[in-house]
Amino acid sequence: MTDAEIEAMQDAMEPASAYDLHHDEDVIEKRTLAVMVDNEPGVLGRVVGLFSARGYNIESLTVAEVDRGSHTSRITIVSRGTNHTLEQIEAQLLRLVPVARVIDITNSKSGIERELALVKVAGTGEKRVEALRISEIFRCNVIDTTNESFVFEVTGTSSKIDQFVDLMEPLGLVEVSRTGVLSLQRGPQAGA
Repeated sequence: MTDAEIEAMQDAMEPASAYDLHHDEDVIEKRTLAVMVDNEPGVLGRVVGLFSARGYNIESLTVAEVDRGSHTSRITIVSRGTNHTLEQIEAQLLRLVPVARVIDITNSKSGIERELALVKVAGTGEKRVEALRISEIFRCNVIDTTNESFVFEVTGTSSKIDQFVDLMEPLGLVEVSRTGVLSLQRGPQAGA
């Protein structure tokens, strides 16, 4: 029996459960979630464990204490999935005891996302001049320079950093270090 015949038979069969239903209309999207948590041992492990236990991938993860007085930390997570999957992630996060609030930055009109990267480029002559010219266009800071290399600091959206890295590749890209996505919402209130 050929693969095509097997696939045709599977398509003709009734699904055994709701989990077997295929949703061709489900679109994979990327979402940024800001998770406000109590700053206590094991919280990050519990949040990351929630993702890994369910087979969800984390594309970017940043964590820092944001309020020492109330011992609150902000975990910014970027993940991909269908709308249903991403809603399940948000609901599961809210069930964790140390999680105070989950803010969907991507679906918020007031959401701001930025990332920082350090990009090392080695080159001489024309390639060196071109790398410096492109860095000015991207408003990068040169934070280290030698006769053979530069280290650029670039801040912006993830796509801006991707574009800068792509342009540096033929000019002598050596290595890249990225912070991961940081996010806030505009307005006078916290988490507004």
